[in-house]
Amino acid sequence: MSANNTRTVVVTGASSGIGRATAAAFAAAGYRVIGTGRTPDKIADSDRVPGVDYRALDLTDAASIAEFTAGLGAVDILVNNAGESQAGPLAELPGDAIERLFQLNVFGAVALTQALLPGMRERGYGRVIMVGSMLGSFPMPYRSSYVATKAALRGFATSARFEESPFGVWITTVEPGQIDTGLRERRTKYLNEGSAHTADFTRFMAKLDEKQASGIAPEQVARTIVRAAQADRPHQLYAVGSNAPLMFAVRRVLPRGVMERLIAAAHGLRR
Repeated sequence: MSANNTRTVVVTGASSGIGRATAAAFAAAGYRVIGTGRTPDKIADSDRVPGVDYRALDLTDAASIAEFTAGLGAVDILVNNAGESQAGPLAELPGDAIERLFQLNVFGAVALTQALLPGMRERGYGRVIMVGSMLGSFPMPYRSSYVATKAALRGFATSARFEESPFGVWITTVEPGQIDTGLRERRTKYLNEGSAHTADFTRFMAKLDEKQASGIAPEQVARTIVRAAQADRPHQLYAVGSNAPLMFAVRRVLPRGVMERLIAAAHGLRR
């Protein structure tokens, strides 16, 4: 039996994609894993990871978060993975859609983290991993709302790690690049009829979907998340996929205007 069998991990959004792969990776490493979903009873048997305890959690509902955490017990590692993808010109994004996205991608994750941090601090051990996106470091057009949520998650993690690390609790961010998870089929898109952005938006989304279809497997991201959780002193940021080491190195030496032009050119946009 692995020594990890005494550690409990919560992975949100564990029914598919990165969340499912992460739950599987922790379970294989000997951890006790609790995976969440809005309706876990509807997860097909073929999508369930053996050994994972699936529980209901709606991160847009404060009552659901309170009910989930009330009966949870000690949690050593929290992976805030659940989220929604959104695309559209800023001028045309409905206000309620932006609010819903922030509630799920940011506010729910923050509330869950706040609920679990005191117990981690009391026990002198904890890991909180925010699953962000490389878009938080390399923003793209027509993804402003999604980019903002991922940048916000990284901001919370980067600041709060100073507060909690003296107690043995480390907060970090994992930023995946292009991942082939099928998320592109579930992405919500907003574009007004007759929009001035129609041509550019259509061209950009086609290129984005093409890049994501050839992205890395979610299991590679899961391995990075497990590695971060197992580190004695996790780094502030882990990036994986989309030639991450090269991209961050290039960003350090190129002027921002040049980076903007390169990103635009790579997606067939005018700049």
